[in-house]
Amino acid sequence: MIKVKNLKKYYGKSRGIENVNFEINEGEILGLIGPNGAGKTTTIRILTGFLKPDMGEALISNFKMPFEIDKVKENIGYIPGEVNFYGDMKVKNF
Repeated sequence: MIKVKNLKKYYGKSRGIENVNFEINEGEILGLIGPNGAGKTTTIRILTGFLKPDMGEALISNFKMPFEIDKVKENIGYIPGEVNFYGDMKVKNF
């Protein structure tokens, strides 16, 4: 289960996300669709523990992200859209 409630993140005076809410139950699939700057990456980075929200909460299996990320690391993964591999690195190692 993933639950996002009133999530807000600003970068200085620039809005990253504001009042984002959704819930994904086990077995459901969610796609984040929108133009560049809509907040898709910011939302994902909060859920994966790379960013702390300014307000609101993000839960994965009832663990609060990013504060309890160690409890869910084995069950989540993240590869950004712009990936730069080392020339000799294999995907499994990445």
